[in-house]
Amino acid sequence: MSALLEQMVRTARAQPARGWLETKRADGAFGRSSWAAVHADATRAAAVLRSRGVGPGDAVAVFIGDPRHVAVTVQACWLLGASATMLHQPTARTNLATYAADTARIIAMIGAVALVIGPPYLALGEHFVHLADDGAAAIVTTDELAAGEASIEPDPTVADEEAVALLQLTSGSTAEPKAVTITHGNLISNMRAMVEASRITDADVMVSWLPVFHDMGMVGFLCVPMVFGYRLVKVTPSDFVASPTSWMRLISEHRASITAAPNFAYGVAARALQKAADLDLSTLRIALNGAEPIDPRTVELFCRAGARHGLRPEAVLCAYGMAEAALAVSFAPVGRGLVTDTVDPEALGVRKVAEPVDAGGSTFARLGPPLSGVQVEVRGPGGERLPERHVGTIFIRGDAVTPGYRTVDGFRSARDAGGWLDTGDEGYLVDGEIVVCGRVKDLIILAGRNIYPVDVERAAERVEGIRRGNAAAVPVQAGTRESFAIVAESTYFDDGPEARRIEQEVRLAVHADLDVRPARVILIAPGGMPKTPSGKIQRVRVRSYVQQAMGRGDAPA
Repeated sequence: MSALLEQMVRTARAQPARGWLETKRADGAFGRSSWAAVHADATRAAAVLRSRGVGPGDAVAVFIGDPRHVAVTVQACWLLGASATMLHQPTARTNLATYAADTARIIAMIGAVALVIGPPYLALGEHFVHLADDGAAAIVTTDELAAGEASIEPDPTVADEEAVALLQLTSGSTAEPKAVTITHGNLISNMRAMVEASRITDADVMVSWLPVFHDMGMVGFLCVPMVFGYRLVKVTPSDFVASPTSWMRLISEHRASITAAPNFAYGVAARALQKAADLDLSTLRIALNGAEPIDPRTVELFCRAGARHGLRPEAVLCAYGMAEAALAVSFAPVGRGLVTDTVDPEALGVRKVAEPVDAGGSTFARLGPPLSGVQVEVRGPGGERLPERHVGTIFIRGDAVTPGYRTVDGFRSARDAGGWLDTGDEGYLVDGEIVVCGRVKDLIILAGRNIYPVDVERAAERVEGIRRGNAAAVPVQAGTRESFAIVAESTYFDDGPEARRIEQEVRLAVHADLDVRPARVILIAPGGMPKTPSGKIQRVRVRSYVQQAMGRGDAPA
């Protein structure tokens, strides 16, 4: 029996007045639905999907942006014992023919028997009709799901704890797609732990614009309130992009208490708050910051800009997570605010020990202790467990940790014989809390010294003219020696004198902080930084671009 399904059905039927979902309609107005109403629609949608061949163990691909339609469709899949895969969503610059081809590879990889298309992508259905024609997957629209008259009776025994609930796509190459397998047991374990750690109650109101194809937006800000019956106001990333102030205004208007975003968004919000008026952020008790490296300066700017709107700095909650843990690995304590650890960069980079210093060191956010049911240890290069403040690779184990990945070559286990998963992140523990230094594969190694890209990027972003959150430091080969380059977005990328000034100041800033110099500083146009669909910088592509440019000799020196 699935505890996830059992809880979801109990929320909708035993407590029908508890919790709701509020979303923006096509006309721009907001509409509110109880989770009971969402569930009722899901039972009818499930009947339609079953008539189209969806059953226990099947995979369903979901191409929908509207959060309410997503909630109905995902519930419908679960009620049938099927899994849902949220497809990455195109942007205005996406080549739709290429996108459709990439999507076809993903659908083949997960073995989807159906593709559900809904707002705002209904008009794009013509790009996928070949899937149905080829017998690869049935194409079903949300209009068809809504028109269903019959319904199914929920049965929590249709799936067990090992059944797959979500196939979370990673942000790797579209030529070799990969999906994290998240079981019913993984999902309910992590959601319960997050509810416990964040102390959510029926009095809370959650606000989010996070995309449903990202684990934070899907699990944290759709599945958690849907399964446990909390109040959620959810818009789309395009709403945030169109008006960053709208995020803060939703918090103010709904007297919201919980929100979340990656670090860059708090920088955007800080700028918006400086110009905004008539906002009340005093009700916000959790502003979770996760999904990418946390820059303390960005957090401080956000807190400073929000102070005149009633924002309390202790509302900031730093977190560490990944799809391989369903969502969250650790939360900082509620109500503590940002706490950092500043360490000697030489000891960190050479001896791999995090020695505290008062100033002038590398500063990292403390990300809290592991959530209930999650174990964490830091291992050295020989696999040995390291003591606190010794830097190594972070491993996790627990009920929330995925069994493995769905790939083009079939299932691939993610855990070792002891059940531990290698996160690919380098970091250390201090007082039982996790500190993440960076991705192992992104390390810049100079003469035996480890340089963390985030330190380089923070130095570069202090220079006037560099767009915050849009700088990338990557290792490169400069002749016969290892070096690194910095690629950064700037509105002055094509302004000769100003570009040279920025490049020089970036070199000086990096040298002042880290006593190293980049082989190249390359300025690119705003929007030119290659990023994943969830907004993370694609360092592999950046590095390839730099090496090609250096090889051609056309990268600025």
